[in-house]
Amino acid sequence: MNIRCLSLQLRGKQFLPSLLSLLTICGLLVYVKLGYITESDMQIHSSSQTIHRYSIDCSAIYDMDPVEVGKALKIRKQNLVEIKDENLTYLVSNCTLYTKYRGYDDVCVTEEEKDFPIAYSLVVHKSAWMVERLIKSLYSPSNIYCIHYDQKSSAEFISAMEGLAQCLPNVFIASKRETVYYASISRLKADLNCLSDLLRSEVKWKYVINLCGQDFPLKSNMELVSELKKLNGRNMLETSRPTAIKKQRFTFHHELNDASFDYQKVPVKTWKTKTSPPHDIEVFSGNAYFVLSRDFIEHLDKSAVVKDFLAWSEDTYSPDEHFWATLVRLPGIPGEVPRSEPDITDLMSKTRLVKWQYLEGNLYPPCTGAHVRSVCIYGTAEMNWLLNYGHWFANKFDPKVDPVVIQCLEEKLKEKQKSFQSVAPCHKG
Repeated sequence: MNIRCLSLQLRGKQFLPSLLSLLTICGLLVYVKLGYITESDMQIHSSSQTIHRYSIDCSAIYDMDPVEVGKALKIRKQNLVEIKDENLTYLVSNCTLYTKYRGYDDVCVTEEEKDFPIAYSLVVHKSAWMVERLIKSLYSPSNIYCIHYDQKSSAEFISAMEGLAQCLPNVFIASKRETVYYASISRLKADLNCLSDLLRSEVKWKYVINLCGQDFPLKSNMELVSELKKLNGRNMLETSRPTAIKKQRFTFHHELNDASFDYQKVPVKTWKTKTSPPHDIEVFSGNAYFVLSRDFIEHLDKSAVVKDFLAWSEDTYSPDEHFWATLVRLPGIPGEVPRSEPDITDLMSKTRLVKWQYLEGNLYPPCTGAHVRSVCIYGTAEMNWLLNYGHWFANKFDPKVDPVVIQCLEEKLKEKQKSFQSVAPCHKG
């Protein structure tokens, strides 16, 4: 793992003032709460103080009330207009206004949360408002958040992410950033860069969780603290014996080739056989998502075996889907899952709830949103199922597909956090 020093003093620097006037920023407040608005909302006068919210009863949505679910379906049929990334940039150009408007200055923290800080590695590349809403739903002044943005990201997106880091003292940008290509080693290195910085931060976090821009939490911060304590030093992630098809991902050499679609470049399998993994490592398969202890990450940072395995994985397909699953099985590693133990599947691990189209109707109910590459983008009618399945996070969400499910999850998480804090003394962060 590349060692890098992190200077958190950058947080004290002033963000470059926007050319927009304060009046313009106040006008944006009407619309930016959700990140998406309808064309009719565009007619609202900029001086209006009414924050746009969809007129939906989220408690009724949770209870699967057919009338309210039907209203949500009607909203999905509207011609939604995306608020641009630069609008977030305009807002964060005035940090005082931004933190007050979004409620970051009014977050209450219990002693239990303060004594158990959580670290986050966010690898993102688009949709600045969705990233902001993800952070806001997880936000606690006691936690720390590393943002790694793709070097290919738009200037507007990068500016919005830099602005977030200037306004929030426990949010920072990864000191080294990758040009990320789908299923390549660059995706894994993006997380490793954040992990390296997080280890050197002033916050002595207990666990680290990695996220992407289309993830969303299903548990409040207080619930996550409680769940992480139950792990008692163990790690939580998918780790299974690979199928014959998945073995091809790391038994053959892959080359990064140009692609004619959104990914730009993808690893392509050659018929050149790779050497065996170093140190007689047995390779396991999983996914890119993890919940890892600080002890585990500190061990990785110093391990020559891990460095050798990372180098060996450079020319494999989607190495992040075998790297973590394999390391957690290494003998003697903190939080080890012994190789003799059975597979831990993605449904057994609570790190991420992903609904695959070909398993719908068998392992879980049908998707009510839309599908992209066989993965469900969740719809409003899945809210109850999502919150009761038991996982901590879910993927994928997209306000262009269904903005109501995101709004209702935000409301539910806020309710749950306040409920926990109502029975435990808390103080403003």
